[in-house]
Amino acid sequence: MALYAIGDVQGCFRTLQRLLHRIGFDPPRDRLWLVGDLVNRGPRSLDVLRWARRAGDALAVVLGNHDLHLIGRALGTRRERARDTLDDVLHARDREALVDWLRRRPILHREADRVMVHAGLLPSWTPGEAESLARAAEAETRAPDPAAWLRDGAFEPPAWDPALSPRKRLRLAVHAFTSLRTCSPEGRPCRGFTGPPEQAPKGCLAWFAVPGRRSASATVVCGHWSALGLRLEPGIVALDTGCVWGRSLTAVRLDDRTAFQEPMAD
Repeated sequence: MALYAIGDVQGCFRTLQRLLHRIGFDPPRDRLWLVGDLVNRGPRSLDVLRWARRAGDALAVVLGNHDLHLIGRALGTRRERARDTLDDVLHARDREALVDWLRRRPILHREADRVMVHAGLLPSWTPGEAESLARAAEAETRAPDPAAWLRDGAFEPPAWDPALSPRKRLRLAVHAFTSLRTCSPEGRPCRGFTGPPEQAPKGCLAWFAVPGRRSASATVVCGHWSALGLRLEPGIVALDTGCVWGRSLTAVRLDDRTAFQEPMAD
């Protein structure tokens, strides 16, 4: 049995199928982690969701920022964006079942010393603290009244402080889990920066490079940051290699960190 993790698919269904063939993925035998952003920007989000829903226990998925955007669009709490490619899902006959399945995916998945999130963890969190925050956020994501992060609206993330109100604490947590790239050593996310870490604004570090990061005892498996690309370091497996931007889709066999890449085919 092998455990693989694959980076941001974003509707690139044909590339995903070729990559699964390349690694010889066998659902009765192997397991697969998807680090979020199954949908949007690419051409076949509907096919990706239908495939993932059918995959059953062979597949573990966490929610990314584009997945949350789709949920918000389906609930009528988010507006269409210029580069959205979600109409195939929103007009599908099985839209309700697919969105309900997606809405029930976790924000964080943890097994032993491995933690999977879409983007990152704030440096002051232990893996256990991050998991507790994710469980609370997931309950709100699934609640009948849409959570704040499923609605349109600007959010200026503060530095992490346990004394924040419960609502602000969870909203900041979801921002970190699904959108974090860089932050200050004190744990304030640096908004708007999408480039490579060596070009980060003054005072902003890659979230996993902050000295004293309290999740360093775990291996964090993530995506989201296409300008970072494939990064295999102690404590970090970063997988977004920009397939939707014409580059490649990456799988890593987690037990030995062997990487497999498939050029964008869609």
